[in-house]
Amino acid sequence: MTDPRRPVLSAAERAADAVELFSRASARLRQVVPFHSAVWTAADPETGLITAPMLVEDIGSEEDCAAYWESELLEENVLPFRELARATVPAAGLRAATGDLPARSTRFRRLLLGQGVFDELRAVLRIDGRPWGLVSLFRTTDAFRPDEVALLAELSRPLAGRLRGLARPPESTPRTEAPAPGLVFFDESGEATSMNDEARHHLALLPEGPSFPSPLGVKLPIWVIGVAFQARAIADGRDHGSARVRIRTTEGRWLVCHASCLTGPAGKPGPVALVIEPATPADLAVLIADAYALTPRELQITQLLARGMTTAEIAATLVISPHTVRDHLKTVFAKAGVSSRGELVARLFTDHYWPALPAPTPLRRSGRPAARARIPRL
Repeated sequence: MTDPRRPVLSAAERAADAVELFSRASARLRQVVPFHSAVWTAADPETGLITAPMLVEDIGSEEDCAAYWESELLEENVLPFRELARATVPAAGLRAATGDLPARSTRFRRLLLGQGVFDELRAVLRIDGRPWGLVSLFRTTDAFRPDEVALLAELSRPLAGRLRGLARPPESTPRTEAPAPGLVFFDESGEATSMNDEARHHLALLPEGPSFPSPLGVKLPIWVIGVAFQARAIADGRDHGSARVRIRTTEGRWLVCHASCLTGPAGKPGPVALVIEPATPADLAVLIADAYALTPRELQITQLLARGMTTAEIAATLVISPHTVRDHLKTVFAKAGVSSRGELVARLFTDHYWPALPAPTPLRRSGRPAARARIPRL
């Protein structure tokens, strides 16, 4: 018997980026698990929040998309992604989970029912305990069968592995100055009320996707709005996670978007303050390690190497033998596709930091040399 996963995984392997992966996988999956509409999105592997890119197929309006994620984070629902990410089986159908009473979920009652949805099949694409993508499939007739749920669950790990590999930043990205952090304020209704010029700059670098107009004349991507929703959910006691997500720009670099709910008069929840800024080395260390499938020990050794330590010094620090250090480094070289320590540090660290180190200042032809350029400390 032909493995029904094979066409989906084969299509995913040919994808050049995450958007193409979602598109190819969705088209193949639809042939074995019929559905009428779908949402495929990347997720931040540390917080599970949605991030770029996102593929929305045959769903009404962008406002419907925003309402869907608002409900996901701020309302009581059956099968929220944060719970599914920790479940033994990372996929489930709404009707099966509610005993054929999907209206028990606010999301279905308030949104999906009016759009003609009969059942929703959700999955978290996860590998090694980390979520790299989220999938929602919708049907207007018939419930999803147990074997269809099982198939999507079996696709979770290999598709997540492919997404993880595609998260590697390109080997060459534009060198630009590091702009200051951007700041956006949202009122209690979730409306953006003010932002600085730096926020506009950062928002202009984000990839295309579902976005929504604001009174400030700037469209806000769903990933940014989702972080603001999460901050409100934490303030309301609905979630105890982190309102933080990393978003890849059109230049291939990473921004970090994080938010918190301020306190108003008499301790009441106030506006949400959202900061969007270049990712720091600490923000990227785990992401890069996961993207190259480094083990915790391999990442530890690589970080010590990046600090300029010798093999003997690394061995002494970690209380292991120099031979073990060399074996780990060989494995890391193979995973990163490099052949020297300098290449490794550049590939996994320096190339992904923003800003780049400044170019050396040339000597003056006459008199004393120009002052040396200062290198920012990482």
